[in-house]
Amino acid sequence: MVPGSPVESCCGVVTRRCGLLSSAAPRLRVKISDKYDIAVVGAGAAGLMAAISAGRAGARVAAIDSAKRIGAKILISGGGRCNVTNEAVRAADFNGSRNAIAKVLRTFDVAATVAFFEDLGVPLKIEETGKLFPVSNRARDVVDALLTAAEDAGVEIISGMRVDVAVPGFVINGVLHADRVILAAGGRSVPKTGSDGSGYDLARALGHTVTKAFPALVPLIVTKGHWITEVSGTSVDAELAVKSPTGRVVQRHRGSMLFTHFGLSGPAVLDISRHWIASQPATLAANFLPGETFESLDATLVDAAQRNPRATVASVLRYRLPDRLIAHLASDTALGRMPKDERRRIVHDVVDFTLPVIRDRGFDYAEVTAGGVPLEEIDLNTMESRLCKGLYLCGEILDVDGRIGGFNFQWAWASGRAAGMGAAVGGSRGHETASSCPSTSSESS
Repeated sequence: MVPGSPVESCCGVVTRRCGLLSSAAPRLRVKISDKYDIAVVGAGAAGLMAAISAGRAGARVAAIDSAKRIGAKILISGGGRCNVTNEAVRAADFNGSRNAIAKVLRTFDVAATVAFFEDLGVPLKIEETGKLFPVSNRARDVVDALLTAAEDAGVEIISGMRVDVAVPGFVINGVLHADRVILAAGGRSVPKTGSDGSGYDLARALGHTVTKAFPALVPLIVTKGHWITEVSGTSVDAELAVKSPTGRVVQRHRGSMLFTHFGLSGPAVLDISRHWIASQPATLAANFLPGETFESLDATLVDAAQRNPRATVASVLRYRLPDRLIAHLASDTALGRMPKDERRRIVHDVVDFTLPVIRDRGFDYAEVTAGGVPLEEIDLNTMESRLCKGLYLCGEILDVDGRIGGFNFQWAWASGRAAGMGAAVGGSRGHETASSCPSTSSESS
């Protein structure tokens, strides 16, 4: 096939849109070019931002995604509202190389994100938690705005096309040629949306290393039949601590914890989950009264018993803990008659309860992936690979994961924009491609 000539394709769907279209067009035999300045592999949040940025800079761009519906993960985020960003985003909100993360975040901050979406017709609002959502509370508006911006920038979106092979040059699946490639294929979280980890195989084939990928922002499962599952639906403010086998606290997080039919969820659990997984073998403990210590709570109960011997733990803590939780942590024995050992056991369980976590719920329920391509292998000024000229990486495929609250989307917007602009500028400078890339290709499993 001669580069630059049109090609008929049934391997994917080229989304051609009139106005706003909520999903990819019906499967048709359509004419698409096989030659682009830039091919973006992955049309999620980071990929769309990269494609828009490159297109606006004058590059001819194709954005390729294996999913038939573009933006599926955006649509399910934030309970269908899409938590676009947070009012205060710092490198400390992320796991990974924080100095490097900070450098990328500075290129496109929260104010720039708000202005970007305002310009697209999607004004954002700040909620009490600091999270920013569309005023409309519709994730669909975010996806539609991004697709419209991509169309206006001349981006051609090819959906339903899985990229299995990308050899230096760049030739994708043996048919599509691009001078430069932006790898924005995501990680392994929520694979039904298209992020099945295949991007890691492409990155490895093009010379990169990939650190171990594991679920992050993921609910946790407890021992079957434990009383925790009996109080499903109960939430409590708690301080969670990951502890090493020696008892050393590895990580702490405070926030809302939700008891569920399978175990534990809620912001505090999701935030600390990646640390529990990464620190195995480790345990997870909960202080159900953040700020209280063993000594302070024990003194409170001793004082309550002296003032009213018939007082119970439930009566003392009634306004501080849910009744359903107290019922499982303490007996109804009057404090005046309660043995010291029993009182001290109850105090310990309230402020340092070892949660019987046995595993996480896996990538199907994880909001993001921890691990990926190390930032040390990326030129942070352009997001270009240091190992393969003409290759750029952004988004979740990189070894960066943030806490819950819009931080991972902010990373997608900032890194995607940097990659798109970097790739476009690389072309304007007469970038030579692939000279340092491995000559092998990889077919993902």
